[in-house]
Amino acid sequence: MPSTNPILPGFYPDPSICRVGEDFYLVNSSFEYFPGVPLWHSRDLVNWRQLGHVLTRPTQLPLPAGTKPSDGIYAPTIRHHAGRFYMVTTHMPTLGNFLVHTTDPAGEWSEPVKIAQGGIDPSLFFDTDGRCFFTSNGTFWAPVRGAYQCEIDPLTGEQLTPTRFIWTGTGGAYPEAPHLFRRGAYYYIMMAEGGTAEGHMVTIARGSSPYGPFENCPHNPVLTHRSLMSTIQASGHADFVEDQNGRWWAVFLGYRFSEHGLHPLGRETYLAPLTWTAEGWPLINEGRPLPATPVRDDFNPATLAPDWVFVRNPDPSAWSLSARPGWLTLRCAAPSPDDEASFAGIVRRQRHFEFSASTRLDFEPGTENEEAGLVIMMDHLHHYEIAVTLRAGRRVAVVRRRIGTLAGETAQADLPAGPVTLRLQADRRLYRFGYLTDSGADHWLAEGEVRYLCTEVTGGYNGVLLGPYATARGATGSTNQAGFDWFDYQPLSP
Repeated sequence: MPSTNPILPGFYPDPSICRVGEDFYLVNSSFEYFPGVPLWHSRDLVNWRQLGHVLTRPTQLPLPAGTKPSDGIYAPTIRHHAGRFYMVTTHMPTLGNFLVHTTDPAGEWSEPVKIAQGGIDPSLFFDTDGRCFFTSNGTFWAPVRGAYQCEIDPLTGEQLTPTRFIWTGTGGAYPEAPHLFRRGAYYYIMMAEGGTAEGHMVTIARGSSPYGPFENCPHNPVLTHRSLMSTIQASGHADFVEDQNGRWWAVFLGYRFSEHGLHPLGRETYLAPLTWTAEGWPLINEGRPLPATPVRDDFNPATLAPDWVFVRNPDPSAWSLSARPGWLTLRCAAPSPDDEASFAGIVRRQRHFEFSASTRLDFEPGTENEEAGLVIMMDHLHHYEIAVTLRAGRRVAVVRRRIGTLAGETAQADLPAGPVTLRLQADRRLYRFGYLTDSGADHWLAEGEVRYLCTEVTGGYNGVLLGPYATARGATGSTNQAGFDWFDYQPLSP
């Protein structure tokens, strides 16, 4: 069992994994954020480095204004066959199921190759004879819920055989995330059941053909935390991998409660050892339940660090790393965090219950519409921000809270001239907002409850993200720019 779990803390759900020699590659869902599908690399399964994202171009990932929260890219699967990597996923608004491929996972991936079979949570399996099986769930589109399968040409997407229903699961709600794989003489089909909340679980069956019939594992579910008084809940949506030493492992999602049954960090990626019984059935963590450092981004490189994403497809003219070298420059474009559009800003996952974040901001607002600052958000209807703007001709810091249809400024303070450091601090109950001036004076202005940025309140599937932003709040034509010298994220607890 790894000493550090989750292995990817924060909003990194629906993990899928593959191994190529000594190297492991892992991907996650990304929903309405751009670029899409975070891509990770590891040699030991515990320490992961983000290579970037799989979907980096709007032609691969259209997320226009109006893309709903928790829409966009659903559960991806990554596989490798004959020197080529494949990532298959579902784009909920328009593309449906599609795959992209590459020979260099850290480089550019192909344009989308559409797959005709419907459903979500698609997966690929390459058999020893070279056949490629495409498996997806039938929760929304098929007459019977469960796993459906066909054979495809992975380079063209052509469906080579009719779609066949192969397994209904064990009777749990919302059977999804099917993965087909082979071990010895058996083909195994694995699914997540029970929904993505506390009833989540992993079930498995096997047969002598990739189309079944399948025999259910006698100790299903092979992974679940349902009915357990555990901080980690909703464990499920697993993928298996065999390491170079013949040991097996499971990656899966789960979330951690902070307090009062809330999980603001979203669904995270966990790792557990997997063994096989004498009868050939998997045991995850022997059937038992599961029991960082400061980061400064100084914006010196020519490209954004891979943990930064945009909300939907960004406007290239609204941000720059080259306009003022060593700074992130954001233009006061019309969209704001209140809109179902891509505002001028970058965000990264909240990865700890307790943390401190800050940014150095150089900004002179020209109107009361123009502002720049830090936002922490679940979606366009649930977010808090601390920003620099104008009020009655004075340069001020304001704290704003948006909870559904209720929105308002809860604090205001005059600012001295010059750059200012904006601060955000979190514990399991509250977010605190303030600023630090060049004189060293620390000013805390207001607080916002964590609970109102949790999916138990907001709905959807995401976790909380935060980062610098700028906006003209609906006014068009602004050319005013805000400069962010650096961004710090300091964990205050594991």
